[in-house]
Amino acid sequence: MQTLARRPLSLAIILLAVATAVIHLALGIPNNLLLFILNGIGYLVLVVALYLPQLERYQNFIRWALILYTAVTILGWVAVGARNTIAYVDKVIEVALIVCLFLERRK
Repeated sequence: MQTLARRPLSLAIILLAVATAVIHLALGIPNNLLLFILNGIGYLVLVVALYLPQLERYQNFIRWALILYTAVTILGWVAVGARNTIAYVDKVIEVALIVCLFLERRK
């Protein structure tokens, strides 16, 4: 069970994951970009799994999966991604997500 001290960080993680998911889905759906759509869905699934009480015993593994998933997304963008404002905003969100996940892990 989460302590009160962790809830603001958990809320930040949820908001950051949903924000990057929405960006990926908003770019992917109208343009039929399957990788963007799957990436957005992946963020939503992982963040829900992270805080789902039934999966609490796997929370550490899920947290690491979300960190790795986000890092791979950033590396994919570095390799082949577009260099525009929304991409840079999304990368800031993703880096903040990783930082928050690490901070929450330490508590």
